[in-house]
Amino acid sequence: MIKRFIIAIILLAIVVGGIVGFNMFRDQAIEQFFANMQAPPVTVSTMEVEPVTWNPGIMAIGTVGASKGVDLTVETTGVVRDILFDANQHVEKGTVLVQLDDDVQRADLNSVEAQAALDRQTLERVQQLRERGVNSQVSVTNAQATAAVSAALSTKAQAVLDQKQVKAPFSGTTGIPRVDPGQYVSPGTVIATLQDLDTMRVDFTVPEQRFDDLEIGQNVVFGITADDMPFTGSITGIDPKVDPVTRMVSVRAIITNPDGKLNPGQFVQVRVKLPEEENILAIPQTALITSLYGDYVYRVSNAEDADGDAAGAEGDAPARLIAKQIFVKPGRRSRGWVEIAEGVSAGDTVVTAGQNRLSNGATVTVDNAINPGVVATGNTDAE
Repeated sequence: MIKRFIIAIILLAIVVGGIVGFNMFRDQAIEQFFANMQAPPVTVSTMEVEPVTWNPGIMAIGTVGASKGVDLTVETTGVVRDILFDANQHVEKGTVLVQLDDDVQRADLNSVEAQAALDRQTLERVQQLRERGVNSQVSVTNAQATAAVSAALSTKAQAVLDQKQVKAPFSGTTGIPRVDPGQYVSPGTVIATLQDLDTMRVDFTVPEQRFDDLEIGQNVVFGITADDMPFTGSITGIDPKVDPVTRMVSVRAIITNPDGKLNPGQFVQVRVKLPEEENILAIPQTALITSLYGDYVYRVSNAEDADGDAAGAEGDAPARLIAKQIFVKPGRRSRGWVEIAEGVSAGDTVVTAGQNRLSNGATVTVDNAINPGVVATGNTDAE
């Protein structure tokens, strides 16, 4: 009985040992297989880093306003007789836009002018008599005073009559009429807006750190979006005081608007042009990766064997490309480009797309059929 028990234990130990040994052999074989198996290359897009001409600028947000723009109002009370303009009509300076009822004022003017004419005739007769020595100098003086008073009253009556008309103070485009014929109006009633749309102004602010970069006459471009800035202008005013609350500087620029595409109150993107800078290294922003450890790019180069010769140099086998993680120091950014101050050199090839599947030292293949870096080529305007 004991002998059989010992034999069973020995057989069991042999079976368990075989199972354990097989598992260890299998795990080692799997480990060796994956250790010797190379990961498939990752397809990426690349571009060569080259020095470019950098056009720096100051980006801001502005509001468009007419160089001349007012809300037209009446100066006196009265009833609207005629409205002599239409909405969006271009009018010249001095054009009568609204006529109030002026019958009473016109009658007063006629009366005063008649009296003024009589006083002038009286003055002429008195002066003729004085020349003949018939009357005294006092009579001439009194006649001159009376004629002067009548002329002043005539001028006053004409001014009162003129207040019954609203004229364009400058050439421009009228807005929608805000009064109707027969309506009674009082001083200050707005009848319409008048805007000079040929020349516009843009008011915007820039950070106080850029104060020294601003100059009168500096070129400025404008647009509805940062990617499309077709309007050009120049700085005409810089506020010498920095706003103590916002720490911003107020700036005004003038734009020509011959096609009338800009309207007062409109929102625009503003870019103040600064002097060009040569030999700046810049890459597409798609090539730059930001992490908790810093900003980096993947630089593509030929893999080297143990002897230092490029892999694939022997025979006709192509060189194997690897991507190496390089930490960089980015600078200014604009329109899909970023300046690189440190980390890459001219002639380096960097990955512009496909980084999400890369790791340091990964094998890559290059396919630039669709390359986001090429889309931004030549666009080096910068903040």
